[in-house]
Amino acid sequence: MQIVLAVVLALITFWFHRRLVRATGLTRPWSLVADGALVLLYVLALIGVSSGVLLDPAWARPFAFAGWVWLATVFYLVLGLLVVGLVAVVFRLVGRVRGTERREATDSARKRFVRFGSVVVVIAAVATVGYGVAEAARPQVTHTDVPLARLPQQFDGVRVALVSDLHVGPARGRAFVQRVVDEVNRQRPDLVVIAGDLVDGTVDLVGADLGPLADLRAPLGIFGVSGNHEFYADDGGKWLDVWQRHGVTTLRNQRSAITRDGASIDIVGIHDRTAPAPYEPDLDAALAGRDPRRFALLLAHEPLQAFDASDAGVDLQLSGHTHGGQMWPIPYLVRLQQPTVQGLDRVENTEIYTTRGAGAWGPPVRVGAPPEISILTLRTSARAG
Repeated sequence: MQIVLAVVLALITFWFHRRLVRATGLTRPWSLVADGALVLLYVLALIGVSSGVLLDPAWARPFAFAGWVWLATVFYLVLGLLVVGLVAVVFRLVGRVRGTERREATDSARKRFVRFGSVVVVIAAVATVGYGVAEAARPQVTHTDVPLARLPQQFDGVRVALVSDLHVGPARGRAFVQRVVDEVNRQRPDLVVIAGDLVDGTVDLVGADLGPLADLRAPLGIFGVSGNHEFYADDGGKWLDVWQRHGVTTLRNQRSAITRDGASIDIVGIHDRTAPAPYEPDLDAALAGRDPRRFALLLAHEPLQAFDASDAGVDLQLSGHTHGGQMWPIPYLVRLQQPTVQGLDRVENTEIYTTRGAGAWGPPVRVGAPPEISILTLRTSARAG
């Protein structure tokens, strides 16, 4: 995979050389400076995509952070330069249908537009990513009341901290996990649930960064399920074992009862829908033998799993995965793949809350989708609103 990414990034870097150096007519020594910067950024990007998997984040993380920030910039540069390129094509087509004199004038205007447009795109991309880096560094605590028809009265007012998508490894480390844990504890939740994708990397290289999970505190317990990224670089079961050692009750197609003032509800957890064998999600196994009259809260990484939850009579599903789209305009694409992108929603007969997550996948950048630690207050319908 790293080899494929290296080739793709090399092709993009060469395209940038053609579009930002050659096409704009940049002269020496500035052309050499620009090409040197492109090569350096290419190397940093390679470190970014390898950190946590092939390279030890203990030394690689600062370089990986810069490399991933550059990849976010690449994303916006590509979008902007494609627009500039399309307009330049229009100039060229217009020039072909005009006379020689006017064609030369049109060609001159096209070259001026390409120079000016490229400068604007570079400034806009850098400014957007700079804003996004600052936004991603500050997970905000959000508060949401969740009305639930079958919630026992004894659980009315229970506060649930939903944490997801830290993506610790290449660009974030132990200090970021500690900040999230400290903020969760400051909220004094009754229950903490983790909806997956805590890591990007192997247990050997990244496992120690999850140590602060052991500091989480909640009287009704701390529960977690895997996301898709637990399985990308390592065995997802090994990652869940790490969580378990830090005091997180991992639900692996399982359920557990939690009790408050004599009443009980079921907290159910399944693997991500894309998890490989032998970790395929199995909601039927998780629900087998339970009293269907009892309230069920499901932890499932992807909102798309809510359709099965609805068929099974689950009352509430808590998910992550979407990041709220993370960087505009990606939210429009996420909506094509998931039934809900963020916040409180309903999928058929099941209420669902999808957190934007506290971290960021890949680039430590958020644009239009700020990171969050979600505090949900469960309410019986009579107390909702």
